[in-house]
Amino acid sequence: MDKERTFTRIRNFINGEWQEETNVQYKPLYNPSTGEIIGEVPMSSPEASEAAIETAYAAYPAWRKLSLPKRVRYLFDIRQAMVDRLEDLAYAIALDQAKHISEARGEVQRVIEIFEAACGIPTLIQGETLEGISGTINGRVIKQPLGVFGGVAPFNFPALVFGWFIPYAIGVGNTFVFKPSTQSPLFMQRMGEIFQAVGLPKGVVNIIHGNRSVPESWYQHPKMAGVCLVGSTPTAKSIAEGCGRGGKRTMLLGGAKNYLAVMEDADPDIFITNFINSCYGSAGQRCLAGSIVALVPEIYDDFLSRMVEASRKVKVGNAMDPDTDMGPVISAEAKAKIEKYIEIGVSGGAKLILDGRNPRVDDPNGYYVGPTILTDVTPCMRIAQEEIFGPVVSVVRVQDIDDVLELIRRQEFGNGACIFTQNQYYTERFIADADVGMVGVNVGICAPHPYLPFGGIKDSLIGTDKVQGKDGIDFFTQNKIATVRFAPPTGTAAKQKDSSPTSSEANQGKPAVRSCVAS
Repeated sequence: MDKERTFTRIRNFINGEWQEETNVQYKPLYNPSTGEIIGEVPMSSPEASEAAIETAYAAYPAWRKLSLPKRVRYLFDIRQAMVDRLEDLAYAIALDQAKHISEARGEVQRVIEIFEAACGIPTLIQGETLEGISGTINGRVIKQPLGVFGGVAPFNFPALVFGWFIPYAIGVGNTFVFKPSTQSPLFMQRMGEIFQAVGLPKGVVNIIHGNRSVPESWYQHPKMAGVCLVGSTPTAKSIAEGCGRGGKRTMLLGGAKNYLAVMEDADPDIFITNFINSCYGSAGQRCLAGSIVALVPEIYDDFLSRMVEASRKVKVGNAMDPDTDMGPVISAEAKAKIEKYIEIGVSGGAKLILDGRNPRVDDPNGYYVGPTILTDVTPCMRIAQEEIFGPVVSVVRVQDIDDVLELIRRQEFGNGACIFTQNQYYTERFIADADVGMVGVNVGICAPHPYLPFGGIKDSLIGTDKVQGKDGIDFFTQNKIATVRFAPPTGTAAKQKDSSPTSSEANQGKPAVRSCVAS
């Protein structure tokens, strides 16, 4: 049977077992490339959500006490299973999320790399010791897990967000309840199979599907330690408010509006290659997608012409087609929203020089928007301020680096920004003064590698905690401080020591034994 036409009834994964919800509403699951219904997703009951929490809570004591090398060995096993099933995992992403199959492979590969980085937890989780605080007093900082965490994933990166949360959370000793997007749940169905295959202890990771009522039940639940989210800024703020009342830790990544600044000395070939990937990769549906291209006067006409020419060559079509460059957007609603923003831009005074609405494709029922470019965009326009989340590029004319830095500073968002230049002064100014959490130089996507933290500032990050690397370790652990006074034994213990034979007496007549291994 054609896998694209297989109907899948999504199930929850609780206590290491698949559980099918009954007597609840199911939402249709679509293939955005064709518009066909390929499955259905349960809006899980409060009882199922509670069962996931209780299961994770019950599994926590034993998982926490499991030796660190054994926990990390499970991470190695999951990583290897993902390597072995990379194509199957990528297919799942390309089917319901409709990220182009080549990009889906790249997403899975990045998660594999995150697992490799998380396998270094025995080094990353090491605490600190301060000797000689006051003669016979030492101090220690010990990193310990907290308990049960909940995580919410957006539709656009079903694998990557799983990788940002779960390897670090469970590696340091926590257990987890994970809610995938109802629009792209297939990847986590495959991961549940992997958890079973590697023998991950029951209850360590649980998967629950549903609407916002699922995470809302976590905010004040006494058995939840914290909540993680990648999503919109309004959702992140809502979770922060709820978890604040409940005293929960939060790691909340929100929206973005990212600049690509192009200076007069930029290499045109490097820029165009990165521009295409940044603005049209994942159909523009990612938090580090280039949204605004800022061109200085010296190269404005030349680079704009190159942008249009390259954009016209981007082939839009089915995410499974290897000859396609860009797949569809996630839903009919998303398509309508993006097209509405194009209309808002034009009515607000922008000039539409490349219209991506209704591109020519082989699947007319799919949710397609082609590369779109608007010029004469000013900072006060909505298309220059709001997150469109599609393959729509706004072009602004800036006078110099000071001009573009000021525009970035005014943004409510502060996720990422990139500059294209060969000038060291421009490079260092941009790195120092761009008011964002992540910067790139001559790259279109300034995503840090797995060993480094990932996250923005301002309205792109609600709170202070970022994902990946040591930041991930810090979020999923709490510091315990130990103050230890030590002194020679006194009283009975000292007398027993004094009355015991000396080492020389006890060892008289015995051959000396030397070993390179401590006994």
